[in-house]
Amino acid sequence: MSAPHPAPVTPPRQDHAFHLYDTTLRDGSQQEGLTLSVADKLAVARLLDELGVTYIEGGWPGAVPKDTEFFRRAQHELTLHSARLAAFGATRRAGVRVEEDEQVRALVEASTPTITLVAKSDIRHVHGALRTTGEENLAMVRDTVAHLVGLGREVFVDAEHFFDGFRADPEHATAVALEAFAAGAAAVVLCDTNGGMLPHDVAEIVAELRSRLEAAGAGEGRLGVHTHNDSGCAVANALTAVRGGITHVQGCVNGYGERTGNADLVTMLADLQLRMGVELVPAESLGEATRIAHAIGEIVNMAASPRAPYVGASAFAHKAGLHASAIRVDPDLYQHIDPRLVGNDMRMIISEMAGRASIELKGRELGFDLTGEKALLARLAARVKQREAEGYSYEAADASFELLLLDEMGRVPRYFEVESWRTTSHQLRDGGLETEATVKLAPSPTAGDDDAAGRRTVTIAEGNGPVNALDTALRAALRSRFPQVDDFELIDFKVRILDAHHGTDATTRVLVRTAGLGLEFQTVGIGPNLIEASWEAITDAYTYGFHKAGI
Repeated sequence: MSAPHPAPVTPPRQDHAFHLYDTTLRDGSQQEGLTLSVADKLAVARLLDELGVTYIEGGWPGAVPKDTEFFRRAQHELTLHSARLAAFGATRRAGVRVEEDEQVRALVEASTPTITLVAKSDIRHVHGALRTTGEENLAMVRDTVAHLVGLGREVFVDAEHFFDGFRADPEHATAVALEAFAAGAAAVVLCDTNGGMLPHDVAEIVAELRSRLEAAGAGEGRLGVHTHNDSGCAVANALTAVRGGITHVQGCVNGYGERTGNADLVTMLADLQLRMGVELVPAESLGEATRIAHAIGEIVNMAASPRAPYVGASAFAHKAGLHASAIRVDPDLYQHIDPRLVGNDMRMIISEMAGRASIELKGRELGFDLTGEKALLARLAARVKQREAEGYSYEAADASFELLLLDEMGRVPRYFEVESWRTTSHQLRDGGLETEATVKLAPSPTAGDDDAAGRRTVTIAEGNGPVNALDTALRAALRSRFPQVDDFELIDFKVRILDAHHGTDATTRVLVRTAGLGLEFQTVGIGPNLIEASWEAITDAYTYGFHKAGI
């Protein structure tokens, strides 16, 4: 005798005006290289709830042991304030009574108020994958939905391969939706599982389906859409479906998902609320979208794309001088929304394309009022163009640009004076490599005799390669003068060969990311070799860090 079915956590939600349904924890986790632990899934679910989504699909209990564990722990460890948790699974198997189907039982035991069932709606899949008849497929949908609704659950039906199936056999695809509604489904979700539809395809099929449903007396049933991005149209297809009357959209944060991904849930949310007037979440929740998208990217170890709409680091970044001149007059001239509405910010990129307006705006962004400083702005613009021609890039190195600005203003701090540095590597008899660096700091001319800065400092250090050895030696030399140096840590190191056709004689650019004392910033260095470029980036990092920390 089976155990009694757990009761739903909350009553079914049938009348919510519009559903924003997230499937990051299930469909998103099918992305190549994306693996979530149970703790990861719980953390992501809390962030999704903070964003204000209507539903969070947690996974497939019974089929995936980790998902079963997630739902078990969620009952005690996950408190949701705006979202409802949904379990995902399949209709009963062909030829098996619904009460005896183990997968259906696992869905019930997950104890979620909402259950989403995947059902075949393409007759070709019914015959080829399920190896059953169209009539049995309809019975599988009808029996499973009715069974779960009878237990008090809100049930959605994901009509898999719906758009392709409708083209192949519109009668069977429509019949799947009709059976689901007749059995009590709260929504039937039309899935572009292969991701090959274009917006006009979606518009035509949604309109035809609605006409057929109305003719059958089921025109009031809620329709949803689940799109994939194989044609590059996932978000556009979903929005087209909404224009066609659909009121339930599914997607994944940052567009995660199998192959080319799912519709980006955050992009859809912003499009619907800011561009189409569909009120989905409170304005303050939408204002956290950028932070939440990037936080989820950190948890899943797949950062949000810099070019992601609305929340990407480059979404409101402006590089060309012509744009900057207009933005100085009115930011809305080159921005489709106020970036603060989604928690992002306008950013000026300093490059060889930058004019005085770009630099003035960038200075304002960094806390410097350069209004009216025409001579300074002209010198800075000329210097930036010259240095970019040499290979420097300030697009991702705001710290280096700020040091350049301070230098032109005669305010660059000089915490230490490097007398010389060198590094050597030699191979040992056993094949190992030993690297050593020597750094000499000159006495500071402003220091007193008893001050550590008033004495010449010489340090020698070993390291894992020449750059690490130099960094270690420099830190040792600075420690007696600035013990705060130990609070800073190099957290990322990127190398780019600028003129590769020169071979080993090519110019090298190094970008260093440093964190410490509540700061995180990037500096850039250029040199005829990796070591010289790294030395410039590292020394600038300590200078900038000390300056911003008020040392």
